[in-house]
Amino acid sequence: MLTQFEVRTRISTLKTTFKMPNKKTGQRKKAEKQKLRQKGIRTAKEHMDFGKFACNVAMECDKCRRKQKNRAFCYFCRSVQRLPICGHCGKVKCLLKTGDCVVKHPGVYTTGMAMVGAICDFCEAWVCHGRKCLSSHACTCPLQDAVCTECERGVWDHGGRIFKCSFCANFLCEDDQFEHQASCQVLEAENYKCQSCNKLGQYSCLRCKTCYCEDHVRRKGFKYERNKAIPCPKCGYETSCTKDLSMSVRTHKFGRQGKSGYDDDDDDYEGESSNYGSFSHYRDVNSVGDESDSDDSYNEDEDEESDEDTEDDEKNS
Repeated sequence: MLTQFEVRTRISTLKTTFKMPNKKTGQRKKAEKQKLRQKGIRTAKEHMDFGKFACNVAMECDKCRRKQKNRAFCYFCRSVQRLPICGHCGKVKCLLKTGDCVVKHPGVYTTGMAMVGAICDFCEAWVCHGRKCLSSHACTCPLQDAVCTECERGVWDHGGRIFKCSFCANFLCEDDQFEHQASCQVLEAENYKCQSCNKLGQYSCLRCKTCYCEDHVRRKGFKYERNKAIPCPKCGYETSCTKDLSMSVRTHKFGRQGKSGYDDDDDDYEGESSNYGSFSHYRDVNSVGDESDSDDSYNEDEDEESDEDTEDDEKNS
């Protein structure tokens, strides 16, 4: 049987070994919630659906009837639209339901120029005179850094909508989206080996167009999250398994990967046999024949001239 003193000592030792965590204060809880919210905003910005935003919807001009992105002025004829669309909330008519209008219009539904309040510098779309739209659209505009990765044109430089590549998540204009996505899964290398060693690259970065093995894709001192894709050690973009993608390597129609032609080290027979059947072969053969014919004609002319000279000498003598 344990004495009362021994029981108390054992309980005290258990309390010291298994210490209960401190209770979180209200300020600590608020800071953690804000941290999670900011992290969600950062991750949501990378996976935006640009078709859902009112500043990127399709619009048809009232005068020239050309389709383009929602903007304050027509890109082609520079005319103002009859019914402008708000680039933040997407409304065409202010119905006084929110009551946060900067310009008060009691008892009147406003449309057209009476509804707008500003033009966004990023997406070139109208913003209505609602206090929420005016104060928050410029900070959350999805087209802030919308520069096409192919032609390097911004929103103000072309009239089409903005898209994002489904592989590398770069911005694309309406003219280059199909051409870019068709050639996006091409590595900037001639094989699938790792950039740092000769092992097979198990992970591929679709933004850097490089492969990494299991050893070199992870950086020392970097904390990786579970059940999430490993970021690229070069640019930080999420990598994907090479076997899950239809990746292809870079090829050339010239240089080392092209057909081997005539080489100085080879003899004449090998050089001619390598080009046999090609246009250059027939051209070389014809040129050789032409040269031989020209040499024969030149020799005949010389013989005729020498005969004439001998005849003239005989007459003079």
